[in-house]
Amino acid sequence: MDKVPMTAEGYHALDEDLKRLKTIERPAVIAAIGEARLHGDLSENAEYHAAKDRQGWIEGQIAEIEDKMARAQVIDVSKLSGKQVKFGATVSVIDEDTEEKARYQIVGEHEADVRQGRVSITSPIARAMIGKESGDVVEVTTPGGVKAYEITKVEWV
Repeated sequence: MDKVPMTAEGYHALDEDLKRLKTIERPAVIAAIGEARLHGDLSENAEYHAAKDRQGWIEGQIAEIEDKMARAQVIDVSKLSGKQVKFGATVSVIDEDTEEKARYQIVGEHEADVRQGRVSITSPIARAMIGKESGDVVEVTTPGGVKAYEITKVEWV
């Protein structure tokens, strides 16, 4: 059973999502199934089938989140330090071709959101940066070709 690395914020977000699914979504879909049953013949009842599909999706989400939480390896980024890039680091980079600056935090897979500057530990850019330090240049293979980034700063925030 592999551990799933995640930040404390990521664990909290999963917990909140699980609570919402169990206390709001699950009871609502159970009520919708009960309501749809009152409409008669279940074999031709679209509302019933839609509610049952939704119930299956919700139960699947609950099981998936519970599994991730059971295997969670919560890493408190505020207690980390060092010059090398590793899980939890916030890394500032400059694209060597366009001089465009970017800032990424390396997080667990389920926490990744590039628009918020959070990249998965398994992403190509994160894998390229792991173990590197400020001043190093990393090459990342992207769908558009190989990109080179210079690491300008490694922070623990």
